[in-house]
Amino acid sequence: MTSNFAIIGAAGYVAPRHLKAIRDTGNRLVAAADPHDSVGVLDQYFTDARYFPEIERFDRHLEKLRRKSQADRVDYISICSPNYLHDAHVRLALRLDAHAICEKPLVIKPWNLDYLAKLEEESGRRINTVLQLRVHPAVTALKERLERDDRDKRRHVVLTYVTGRGNWYDVSWKGIEERSGGVAMNIGVHFFDLLLWLFGPADQVDVHTRGPRRIGGTLTLKRADVQWLLSVDFQDLPRAAVQRGKTTYRSIEIDGEEVEFTEGFTDLHTAVYEKTLAGQGFGIEDARPSIELVHRIRHTESNVKRS
Repeated sequence: MTSNFAIIGAAGYVAPRHLKAIRDTGNRLVAAADPHDSVGVLDQYFTDARYFPEIERFDRHLEKLRRKSQADRVDYISICSPNYLHDAHVRLALRLDAHAICEKPLVIKPWNLDYLAKLEEESGRRINTVLQLRVHPAVTALKERLERDDRDKRRHVVLTYVTGRGNWYDVSWKGIEERSGGVAMNIGVHFFDLLLWLFGPADQVDVHTRGPRRIGGTLTLKRADVQWLLSVDFQDLPRAAVQRGKTTYRSIEIDGEEVEFTEGFTDLHTAVYEKTLAGQGFGIEDARPSIELVHRIRHTESNVKRS
């Protein structure tokens, strides 16, 4: 059955992945909102979607559709807005009697999850988030292999994620920690979710280097000791990646064996949407451990070397 979608943040970096997922799952986009009017990407997916530069007019339009008929109302709202607005836009979706599909992170401050959980229960609508690494073929194969092996064996893990960003990053909302949650939250939360999903909850958290463009440290998880580095600085890219003209490098090394998963990210949002539409999406409690962990990391000051 075809569902009606709306999207908030249609001009953003990640919006095309959501638009593609909506289209590829056979659904319809009826409305889009973004204060920036660089939304020509809509023509690649849904030429008849209404566009609103003001969230208030978007809200009013969807409310009219909600009251018009069951066939016209919006069933899902996809949220691709800046991180600090996710909480407000999820609440907007629930108020419009729609399910929410929210980009990571669902919230920046973990205690806001409790409030959203109450609203979800009261509304009867589902709050979903995008934890796309859990559906990456290389990662799911890795999890299956780890579960086949000795689960009590303690692993040594090295996680490296470098995604080069230009000077614009520092003056955008992404470079403002209060709005993005900093590097650890903005580019790292789904990697921390991955580590917790594979190796269990965190005990010890240490941060060894911290700056506006990189952060790194160690984690003691239930079944692994982890060294990790997250960076948006081109200088942190491995030489081999630079020689291949790559600006992004993702790697997990487990007991000296590298699981490189830089490729294969193209259709992960579509896979997440498929699970969500089948009632098997990732919800508040799936997102909670990684959001709580990033909050701990952001407020850990021991052994910090500023960079």
